[in-house]
Amino acid sequence: MSDFVFRINPNIIIGDYTVSRLGQQVREWGTRFFVVLDPILREVKLAEKVQQALSEHKIETIVYSELTDGTSTKAVARALKLAREAHVHGVIAVGGMKAMTIGRAVAAYYNEVHDFYTFVGGAQPNAQPIHCICVPTVFRFPFIFTSDLPIADSRNHQIKILKIQPNVCKLALVDPNLMLSLTDNQKATLSLELLGMAIEAYISQKANFFSDMFAEKAVEILNYAFNGSPSIEITTPEEVLLAQAGAMVSMAASTSALGMNTLLSIGINARYQIKKPLLASILLPFAMEDAGKFKAAKLEKLSHLLGAATEEQTGEEAVSAFIDYVRQRIAAANLPTRLKDTKLTIEQLAVVIEDIKDTEIMNQLPRSMTADDLFTFIKQAY
Repeated sequence: MSDFVFRINPNIIIGDYTVSRLGQQVREWGTRFFVVLDPILREVKLAEKVQQALSEHKIETIVYSELTDGTSTKAVARALKLAREAHVHGVIAVGGMKAMTIGRAVAAYYNEVHDFYTFVGGAQPNAQPIHCICVPTVFRFPFIFTSDLPIADSRNHQIKILKIQPNVCKLALVDPNLMLSLTDNQKATLSLELLGMAIEAYISQKANFFSDMFAEKAVEILNYAFNGSPSIEITTPEEVLLAQAGAMVSMAASTSALGMNTLLSIGINARYQIKKPLLASILLPFAMEDAGKFKAAKLEKLSHLLGAATEEQTGEEAVSAFIDYVRQRIAAANLPTRLKDTKLTIEQLAVVIEDIKDTEIMNQLPRSMTADDLFTFIKQAY
């Protein structure tokens, strides 16, 4: 077993109305911030709450909400240029994974003298990053505590997982009230993606006792969110439970690793702009079937923690109950069950496999896999 090393750096605040204290929290890092804001927040009247919380503490902001290009190198380069011209003290990212990714990228590369595409080509950043404060508005934000930065290369639409400085995120402020605007469909796909990420961190070759603790607790909390509390003494609202589970999964991912589901989802999204949560929900039961051949004991434990298997069900029966439970949730939400339902061709998916086959995550999967193994998996899910 390799040495376990863990440094606690980011502050994590979870709770109702915590966004109202955002200005108070960031003042120690400066008074002029580049705010990466998901444009949908303006439509649901949440952007004003964020900006009011900052203006009341005399925090000057430069708002960037041009996220139509997603998490592409083009979007990052544009945001980075604007932030540098504004001479900001830090970055505040408010929104989903697009905002989180662009915000962390701007903070990581702000003080670098080399062109951004130098780092897309494989160079490592050496300069000190500026502070990044992450305010997620969805309950899955798996990369923010890691040094991984998934970016779509605008020149060829290939996914790149860049390495940035550790601990770029100085504060994660999680306010469940910002997540109330999610539709039922969004909540269904996001919660399935979150469950899949917890499983990935739990069965990864990088998993350890610490990441296992976070993953197990996340699945236990998801049980309450999905199935209701076993006791009337626990009356925590669903969105709070999902936010808590999201923070736990993020910590599990930062001390272990994500896996095949996430890798394929971000690769397909980079190439063809299909939503990652939808892809993750389609792939999840197939990934669980594959993992059941190698990590049955771990899936059995999660099956019981989620309430998918009864106490009497053990071994293969418990794993099968877990997979059936996931498929029932997919059916109940009326979500697609096959990759072909996304209108992608098998030839297009083969291109994605070429994109991802040499990434670091491939070395951290629960079993050794080649490009041929990935293609076999894709055919099963197609």
